[in-house]
Formats: sequence, C-alpha cells, structure tokens
Amino acid sequence: MPGSIVAEPTAELTYTISELAAEFGITARAIRFYEDKKMLEPERDGMNRVYRRRDRGRLRLILRGKRLGFSLSDIGEMLDLYDPDDLGREQLKVILEKSLLRLRVLEQQRQDVDEVIMELRDNCRQIKTLLAGPSSSQTPDP
Repeated sequence: MPGSIVAEPTAELTYTISELAAEFGITARAIRFYEDKKMLEPERDGMNRVYRRRDRGRLRLILRGKRLGFSLSDIGEMLDLYDPDDLGREQLKVILEKSLLRLRVLEQQRQDVDEVIMELRDNCRQIKTLLAGPSSSQTPDP
C-alpha cells in the first residue's frame, strides 16, 4: 500500500567462528571442542557454521564457568537447565548451589596456601639464620 509503513523483519545477528574466537580471545578449535561436547549448536550454511546470539551467550557463560573453576560437566548442566518459562529460576538455584560449593573449596584452598606460605617463610628465616652463623667448617659434627 503506497504511503504505509510496514516493519520489515530484522535479520538476527549472526557470527562466524572466527568472529567469536577473536571476540573471546580463544581459538576456533576451542569453539569446535564445545560443539563436540554439545554445549554449542550452530546452524550450518553449507560448510560454514552460523552462530546466533544464543550461541554467543552460551559461549560467554562457558568461558566464565571455566574461569571460575567449574567442570565442563557442571557448566553443561547449568546451561541446559535454562527455561525461559520460569525466568531461569531453576538454573539460578543450581548455579547458586554450585557457586557456594566452589566458594567453600576456594576458601579452603586459600587457607591451605596461607599456611604453606607461613611455613615456608619460617623455614627460610631458619635457613638464613643458620647460614649467617659460624661457617659450617667450624660447626661440630652432630
């Protein structure tokens, strides 16, 4: 109809594997690895992979999960729980549970590392004291 404005459907933004690899600072091989694990499911246009916004978002979450120390199994479970009908509440509950557990593990590891650091500092002080004392040639045999 002349003079009327009809909204054209907008094409969904898509990405190539090279674009995603460059954006996230990873290799295309890493992205294909996540595909092999069924964590990403791009469409195909002939031989080319076509990634949508959903794939980009999932990749961002995969990389964040890895950085936080979650296993690929845990990350996959968390991704697969997303349900837009419940606003992702079940997914959020599982993420919270796994995050609290991960936090406890990291806090324990930090405590363990702090204890080892203190012990090493003490050992170094003792060794420096021994080295600063009389030379070993003057030290009697035990």
